[in-house]
Amino acid sequence: PRHKCGNQKSCPQNHFAFKITSGAANVVGPSICFDDTVLMSSVKNNIGRGLNIALVNGTSGQLLKVDTFDMYSG
Repeated sequence: PRHKCGNQKSCPQNHFAFKITSGAANVVGPSICFDDTVLMSSVKNNIGRGLNIALVNGTSGQLLKVDTFDMYSG
């Protein structure tokens, strides 16, 4: 069976599935999947160098904001 965000198994009821994948240098960008919806990825063109963060409401699962913090440039 297929599980949300491509995880190995399903989450318990009243829990959200998520998967965070790190990038590989400049070749493959990071991605964040939450409850079977890709929030950040190179395809969505909303990732950057450094920390990529998605802020999600923990009760409703609603995406509030995505942003990147470039730790290299200061």
